[in-house]
Order: sequence, then C-alpha cells, then structure tokens
Amino acid sequence: MRLTDYTDYSVRVMLYLAVRRDGLSTIQDISDAYGISKNHLMKVVQRLGELGWIETLRGRNGGLRLVERSESLTIGQIVRATERDLALVACFAAGQHAERDGKPCCVIQSQCGLKGVLEAARDAFFAELDRHTIGELAQPAAPLAALLGIGQIVPIAQVARAASGRR
Repeated sequence: MRLTDYTDYSVRVMLYLAVRRDGLSTIQDISDAYGISKNHLMKVVQRLGELGWIETLRGRNGGLRLVERSESLTIGQIVRATERDLALVACFAAGQHAERDGKPCCVIQSQCGLKGVLEAARDAFFAELDRHTIGELAQPAAPLAALLGIGQIVPIAQVARAASGRR
C-alpha cells in the first residue's frame, strides 16, 4: 500500500507540531524543516485545522500549534482522514467501480479469494498504524527537534519550576 504525499505531509505536520509542543510554528518553519513546498503544506494545514487537530492563529504573531488532545491521535486515524482512496483494488470500491455496464469489474469476483486476503492485509496495516500515536512518535523530542532545526526543547514542568524559582 502506498500513501499519498498529502497523507505523508499531514503526518509530518502533526509530528512537527507534537515535537514543538510549546509555542507557535509557521508553515514556513515546517516547510524549511522537511524541505516540502509551502503551497502543499497550506492545503494540508487547512484540512488539519478543519478536523480540529491543530489550531491556526492568524495575524502577525500567528502560527500553528497542536491541539492538546491531538497527541493521542493514532497514525491510523490520520491516514484514514487524509487518504481519499483506501481501496487496494477495484473490487473494494463501491458503486460504479465495482461494476461496469451492470457486470462485475472482474470476471472472477464471485469466487475470488484474493479480495479476502487483501482485506486482511489492509486490516493488519491499519491495526499496526492504530497502535502508535503522534505523541508517542514525537518522543524523545530532543533528537527529533535537532533534526528538524527546532530550538532546544524544554519540558513544560522545567519551565514552570524555573519561573517559580524552584529546582
């Protein structure tokens, strides 16, 4: 199974924002970090915002951030929401693709065992993706942050302790 660039970029945006956690990021930041077209990312970010997974703040000091509950999203959930066509072969598709001129699109469709095998493979693929969350994959954050060119990541608890003068 091959995922579209759109889905790949969606997962990358979510991962970037999970690593960044605090503060705002821009589409340009993410584009620079991954070497991805800013125009492609704008469409992805718009959809992730519509899904309620990221918060987008407009204006001069605006940017993007992950909605807290989004860290528990599984990779499978993201793939299902961003892939348009999860039908591995034509006989998986409903309606017009399953039949041509009132006949099955495949002459062996009524006796085919391959469809069940492919369904099981697809289900296993998603079962594995559903085992992993964005928050889990963003850890440990420091090495990922370094690779993405994100400044030093300081855990929120450390920031709070430093602000209150405790160690």
